[in-house]
Amino acid sequence: MHPFTHYEHLAVLFDYPQLDYPTWVQGTYDALAGRYVLAAAEIAVLAQVLPSEGGPFTPEQLDEVQEIFTRSFDVQAITTLGVGYVMFGDDYKRGELLVNLNRELALVGIDPGTELSDHLPNVLRLVARWEDRDLAREFVEEILHPAIQMMISEFGERRIDARNGLYQKHFKTLIVSSAERGTMFREPLTAVLEVLRDDFGLGEWTPPEHNNDFLRSVGRELEIEASRGKPTKSGRML
Repeated sequence: MHPFTHYEHLAVLFDYPQLDYPTWVQGTYDALAGRYVLAAAEIAVLAQVLPSEGGPFTPEQLDEVQEIFTRSFDVQAITTLGVGYVMFGDDYKRGELLVNLNRELALVGIDPGTELSDHLPNVLRLVARWEDRDLAREFVEEILHPAIQMMISEFGERRIDARNGLYQKHFKTLIVSSAERGTMFREPLTAVLEVLRDDFGLGEWTPPEHNNDFLRSVGRELEIEASRGKPTKSGRML
């Protein structure tokens, strides 16, 4: 078994949820428990807030979790699963990253499907299978680790309040989330962060003075789209 298989387990937590999502969560916990104590604890919290009792979702429960997933990562999103977008926005550097990741994914037999190559599940599976561990370390240190920290920061209460304020200003609507489950995908992101730190010996990442702030990017996009009189999706992929 490849020593980095646990990234394959983490990856499935960011695939679009299906009826057996609780089984995915349990499998990830089992893969982490023992070696990655802090990460496993985060997965245990995720398991506790799922609307099921550990078995498969009912259709109604699946609808709820899929809606939270969409609000977290896709439509009017808290953040985006495109790690290159988190780091670089629409800068040309993201285009270069996508080209390089496409090549690396092909080399290890990963089909990105309908997603771009910097989609978090794709890059986690790549980290699991990368034969060139020096290249894997460089990617984790320069791209993945800071991107995950930035993604987690968007789940903070002040950030979510600011985001809701943007949408209320432009569309007179708010994203209504249950206090218990509305930020449930913060836990698996934090688990990824803890595992990366353990595996690669990483400390706290400090953002540069000038960075690509996702929330400011969304605000600019809303201003543009509002002037055209039509709604938009935040974190739109290239």
